[in-house]
Amino acid sequence: MAKSLLITYVLWSFGGPFGLHHIYLGRDSHALLWMVTFGGFGVGWIREFWRLPKYVQNANMHRSKIQRKRDLQPSMSIVRVLGQIAVGIYFGIVALISLSSLNSFYIMALPLAITLGVHLVANIGEETSNLKTTMMASFITSPVFYGRPIATIPISIVASITSMQHRHYKTPSHIEDNLSVRLYRLGLAWLAFTMPISYCMFHNTTVTVTYIADTISLILDSVRIFPMLSGLLESAFLLPYHTWKLFTDGTGLSYGYNQEWEKLLASISAIKIERKRLAYEVLGLHEEATLEEINKSYRDLVKLWHPDHNRHNLDEAEQQFLEIQAAYEVLAKNKQGQAR
Repeated sequence: MAKSLLITYVLWSFGGPFGLHHIYLGRDSHALLWMVTFGGFGVGWIREFWRLPKYVQNANMHRSKIQRKRDLQPSMSIVRVLGQIAVGIYFGIVALISLSSLNSFYIMALPLAITLGVHLVANIGEETSNLKTTMMASFITSPVFYGRPIATIPISIVASITSMQHRHYKTPSHIEDNLSVRLYRLGLAWLAFTMPISYCMFHNTTVTVTYIADTISLILDSVRIFPMLSGLLESAFLLPYHTWKLFTDGTGLSYGYNQEWEKLLASISAIKIERKRLAYEVLGLHEEATLEEINKSYRDLVKLWHPDHNRHNLDEAEQQFLEIQAAYEVLAKNKQGQAR
């Protein structure tokens, strides 16, 4: 039966963050992704407003047209690749929070979780990828970063690149599962994802939130020389918290849980303060320095430590140059924001 664009928009409006419109259109992988990320952290759900007509058109496409495409390789989508990396990191962090006590976690559980996140995005729509190859790339990369939570980022990147290189169209099935079977599978997958993290959150809240804060702190500290990336990660990590505060005004959970999440927010704020302190230190300035003083110090230090002027000490010069650039971005952005 042909799918209706009007019904799709209605389901998108009232149940979009939980993937109801994707279930209606038969896009079960997309529905599961929305169920475990709350609509792609809200951003993906809003972006879909302009893409729903194409989704409906694809759902109504005759299978023979899909059959003719299956021998071709899909064109590369940078949005899909970035989505794979982001969801891979997200699945990795969830695994760190809920499963890190397992033996051989960094060898088995972490690369497996990241692979599933990357492949879930790769399997959206008409496309898919080679799960075995993606998993192999994750397992090969994992030992290099053994024991470090930051491993979620490089493993996700390697797995996403591997998945992208082995992308292909799905082979159409001539037998469609009925709705009850599809919902049963989606329910099992959703429970498998949420049960471990739910147990940790509600039975050991303090330890869980402390571990989340430590993990986020380590990841943000690892990318501190890239302020734009660090700021983007901060916003992504705190989006669920700010969303909850917006809709519940802080009353959606008991006071104890609220207090723990406030500790997490305070931890992230402390990271920002420490980053500003280090930035002033790198540029040799006091905290009351004006934008003109920041610009002058930046120009002087760039001339002093530019790699072209330090061929005899290139490694140290490159490191200093990167730290100067990062410190300037942090302080200049902060001063410009205060001036508005």
